[in-house]
Amino acid sequence: MFQSDSFRALDRQESLRLLAEVPVGRVVYTRQALPAVTPINFSLDADSAVLMYTSPSSDLVRAVDGVVVAFEADEFDAVTRSGWSVIVTGRATVVTDPAEHERLSRSGPISWMPPRDGVFVRIEAEMVTGRELNGALDAAPNGADAAHPARTGA
Repeated sequence: MFQSDSFRALDRQESLRLLAEVPVGRVVYTRQALPAVTPINFSLDADSAVLMYTSPSSDLVRAVDGVVVAFEADEFDAVTRSGWSVIVTGRATVVTDPAEHERLSRSGPISWMPPRDGVFVRIEAEMVTGRELNGALDAAPNGADAAHPARTGA
């Protein structure tokens, strides 16, 4: 993977630690043969699986149950041009085991839009990748944005 002074690959443990610090991410999946992205709040389970709680009749549940999806979350600061992004890739499954559902009802995520009789969806953390950006771009000598010459007024 590409590395530079301003860009760094994160290992699995560091990626999962950062992922656990944010409340919202995005599920990336296929809907009607097209890419789809849905923002959703989540939590991580003890085994690092991504957990979501949603309506059993949602398009998301129908599209992801039993298939490989990606889940991405990030945090960026535009002023310092720094931040991180983590992607978890793995099979998504609806939790159907009553004991597991009960356990997650006590410890899993709480939906920001609580559905009636919701379901938990797990995304196994089969592949975890992360990237950190540390002030990747320096300002040009005249204070113009070197990455965007059009912004220099020239």
